[in-house]
Amino acid sequence: MTDNISDISLHVYARVAGLAYIVVIMLGIVCVSFVESSLVVPGDHAATFNNIIDNELRFRISIAGEILMYMLVVLLSLALYVVLKTVNHNLALLALLWRLGEAIIGGSVTVISGLIPLLLLNRDAAFEGEQLQKLIGLFLGVRNAGLDVVLMFIGVGGALFCYLLFKSKYIPKILAAWGIFTYLSMLILALTSILIPNISETIKMVFYAPGGLFEISIGLWLLIKGINTEQWNNRVPEAT
Repeated sequence: MTDNISDISLHVYARVAGLAYIVVIMLGIVCVSFVESSLVVPGDHAATFNNIIDNELRFRISIAGEILMYMLVVLLSLALYVVLKTVNHNLALLALLWRLGEAIIGGSVTVISGLIPLLLLNRDAAFEGEQLQKLIGLFLGVRNAGLDVVLMFIGVGGALFCYLLFKSKYIPKILAAWGIFTYLSMLILALTSILIPNISETIKMVFYAPGGLFEISIGLWLLIKGINTEQWNNRVPEAT
């Protein structure tokens, strides 16, 4: 009976993680690729300023979507921690902490770079038009730098979780290995962006695209297939 309850709980956590993976990546695509890219014009503060004014609701939806995304990262990370703590408790906890760091920093960056510009727009009497444009450009620049830091936390935490999935054999090893590769690629991209600013968007997409495809793939796998309960049952006696 205990094993059955454990198996049921395990599949629930796995499916929660799978659903969270899918929703997180979809929110990221919508908020960053479709909303933000249509409003923010790199190097042109005036155009960005005007786009935000003309599409304030869309900008607010993007901010709300990103905050929700980071909230789901916490849920995703907790679910993975519960599933993987029997493999290596310390590494699972470390991965959880890295992903929590991602959520905290990412949420903070979103609030600072998103909500503060909106407050400035609604109190523009204190600033002249050009000053306001430069301030908003500054906050959006802070956003880009902050997201590089967020990407470092994603890279380390995600790679650790995928290493534990690889070691546990809860999912196909090739899928877990793909995850290790993609998250380490994100870490490399983040470090490169910090050391060498103004990397072309094409290069960034080369790094981002495999990661996005992986998160959709592992999300679908966990949501539909769950994890290998035989491997789980073999590990539970070792952990107790």
